[in-house]
Amino acid sequence: MNFETLGRHVSDSYVFKGSQKMPFLAPRGVYTAKNHLFVSDTGRNRVFIWNGLPTAEYQEPDVVLGQSDVSETGRNSGGQVTAGTLHYPSGIWSNGTLLIVCDAWNHRVLIWNSLPRENGQPADVVIGQPDFISNLPNVRGIGKDPTARTLHWPYGVFSDGGRLWIADTGNRRVLYYGNIPKTNYVPADKVIGKADFMTRDYGHRDPIWPYSVKVNGKNQMVVADTQFYRNLLWKNADEAFLKPADLIIGQPDFEANGQNQFGLFPSSRSLNWTYDACFHKDGLLVNDTGNSRILWFDKIPSENNPEAAAVIGKRDFNTGSENKETLMGTSSSLYWPFSIATEEDRLFIADTGNHRIVITKMDF
Repeated sequence: MNFETLGRHVSDSYVFKGSQKMPFLAPRGVYTAKNHLFVSDTGRNRVFIWNGLPTAEYQEPDVVLGQSDVSETGRNSGGQVTAGTLHYPSGIWSNGTLLIVCDAWNHRVLIWNSLPRENGQPADVVIGQPDFISNLPNVRGIGKDPTARTLHWPYGVFSDGGRLWIADTGNRRVLYYGNIPKTNYVPADKVIGKADFMTRDYGHRDPIWPYSVKVNGKNQMVVADTQFYRNLLWKNADEAFLKPADLIIGQPDFEANGQNQFGLFPSSRSLNWTYDACFHKDGLLVNDTGNSRILWFDKIPSENNPEAAAVIGKRDFNTGSENKETLMGTSSSLYWPFSIATEEDRLFIADTGNHRIVITKMDF
């Protein structure tokens, strides 16, 4: 990788590709907590855990979930769904003790009550399914209405260690649990983006395709609303059940839904297939996946369509995914990064299109 393509706001960058025996394939989830690194190796149906942050291009994981070892990659480990299998894992959250994983194409979220220590270790709790051997969307199958207990393509998850939010993407809603469930098939307490748990219809003021959800220490909440090329921000997460977002990043209003605001090139205000965001210090990092870049807002925006303060991954705000760095291949720069995580000043980027994690230090 040509690290100069990341721009002047980062330094000490390096690439991590996972296990040398069987490297990453389109990793869509990355998270870090207490010096642990967690990666959803989505294309190979597994989640990796490193008990210390890797410092080289390759390092064998301490634990692999969803498979018996790093050489196995099958959907549901090549068999039927169980408490120990995965199919297209995506979002991850951990506090260094609990581990929560969105097992997206099994239409469930799995919880390990303590960090797994063995390969293929079964989960302790399942959300979205009545048991560990069921995996239909909304439990009863495609086309069936959701309930407070069901999920359809859950891609994003976040917790503050007590409360839990799930981006129930296929049902176009975010589910809220006042406490992290301890037993299987627990119903959500509240829903964001719908009038009730059974509703499937949606409008422009609702999350249209919520892919990730994050909440900071000030109780501000951001939802990456992929299909409308925007992020929705609530100043108080407790009010998200009652009203639309307070402001929009990436669009001028709720009715607008243009890819890069219908421009030929991106700008400091526009987004293209945004899949994640991450609070950092007093500001916000927005993962602008389709433009293969990350936008930095040095303070939480106060109005719609705010202008970013800095960009990571491109030489300027007007350069998109297809440019001179990608003309002969994509590996010289970021390409379709799906998720981001931070720990102190370090930024972890799931550089999905290049099958790797980029680890760098932010200089702001």
